[in-house]
Amino acid sequence: MRAIIGSRHTGWGGAGLAGLVALLTACGGTVNTAAAPSPAAPRPVTSAMSAPASPSVTPSPVVTGPNVSGCFTEKDGRIFTHGDDLPGVITGKGSVGVVITYERNGSVCTWRPLSDRLVGAGYRVLLYARDSRVPPEDVAVAMGKRLAKEKGVKRLFFVGGSIGATTAPLAAARMRGKAAGVVALSGSIDPADAAAITAPLLQIGTENDGYGGAADLQAAHDAATKAAANELLLVKGESAHASAMFGASYGPQVLDRILTFMDRHRS
Repeated sequence: MRAIIGSRHTGWGGAGLAGLVALLTACGGTVNTAAAPSPAAPRPVTSAMSAPASPSVTPSPVVTGPNVSGCFTEKDGRIFTHGDDLPGVITGKGSVGVVITYERNGSVCTWRPLSDRLVGAGYRVLLYARDSRVPPEDVAVAMGKRLAKEKGVKRLFFVGGSIGATTAPLAAARMRGKAAGVVALSGSIDPADAAAITAPLLQIGTENDGYGGAADLQAAHDAATKAAANELLLVKGESAHASAMFGASYGPQVLDRILTFMDRHRS
């Protein structure tokens, strides 16, 4: 299944907005189109990578005690350490776990919008600071095994951004029957790896992204013929990378699509 969110390169705000166009294509099926109404008040967006700056910014409070990058504390869940004393957190109480691996040079902080949505929807989420010198696949597998040992956790989703998305299918395959599915944001999954995917797969990215853009996503989508589900959401005319999509004007649609996919394949 492939869906396309259509927008002009200037973003989705403004009276000249192209609107939201969703094309849902299934193998051998038909194509449906629907256009969403433009917002009543214009709101120019100069970049899909960040939200408009506030005129006054309140400094973030200084975080003390166990935490992950200052974004997750013991109020959010259980803080743990791994590897070379790096922190991680397990938040939520659901029976379906989600391992999130962020992009290279990234942080757990930009994944907070997704984590909060998942916890609110009844998932148990593991986020962790990672050593960029260690292959993301290996660490994701280790985190998957850690989360699988939590009381009540029965299945796992692997979610990744950029290099974390590229290696998420490999990590899921190594978890065998525990993997419920893979969500890859701005990944560049090798077609040979995609051809071996049997778990449900959702890819999301922007058309003009230099890594994990339209060509990369389409190549993996075409190769993943054995996947139990093979979905692709491409945002036309945009270039935001991985978790930066959450803060863009189309961020709510991206988050909704992830939740819909997971809810469909969680059992």
